[in-house]
Amino acid sequence: MIERRPFDALGGADHGWLKARHHFSFAGYHDPRRMNWGALRVWNDDEIAAKSGFPPHPHADMEIITYVRDGAITHQDSMGNAGRTGAGDVQVMSAGTGVRHAEYNLEDETTRIFQIWIMPDARGGAPSWGAKPFPKADRSGRFVTLASGRADDADALPIRADARVMGATLKAGERATLSVSPERHVYLVPAAGVVEVNGVRIEARDGAAITDVAEIEIVGIEDAEVVLVDAA
Repeated sequence: MIERRPFDALGGADHGWLKARHHFSFAGYHDPRRMNWGALRVWNDDEIAAKSGFPPHPHADMEIITYVRDGAITHQDSMGNAGRTGAGDVQVMSAGTGVRHAEYNLEDETTRIFQIWIMPDARGGAPSWGAKPFPKADRSGRFVTLASGRADDADALPIRADARVMGATLKAGERATLSVSPERHVYLVPAAGVVEVNGVRIEARDGAAITDVAEIEIVGIEDAEVVLVDAA
């Protein structure tokens, strides 16, 4: 089963400095049919104006993955961590027992991110943060695991959930396949470009909710950049 969720039909908000679209219920947007997709709780498509951002605020018991599409995001938190994550790269925060953090766009251009929240396998634990570059050339024509709760994904950023976040870049006409367990919940969004997912056309920034399949084939209709979550 593949359900296309068109970008124009997503929930959203315009705060001036922040333009957000919500694939799932979030903040002032509530849709009881879209509370989560398995352990995937939030997928926000955020555009953050230059020299603005999210001031310090708290989180607990959530795995928060930030995929930077354009520009860069600068992180600060109550654990003393600070870092700048640029386009194509990823940062992960395990909120655990509780943490305060801020995310700012200190650049002279708009920053565009996917913010992905995954429910952890267990509550609590010491909070943590990390970031890592993932060159897009390394993902050409194939999926690379960016964040994962699986021990065998040693090159990925660790999260405390039975889930993985993956990325791929495809040229027009190129295809990539991914084997998954049919009981898993897979959610795919093209950050850019148009793809077909098992024959279903998915436009840039649309969502594709996938389950009950054993193999996913993604074909680039245009040059495309794809982000995917495979969750319990």
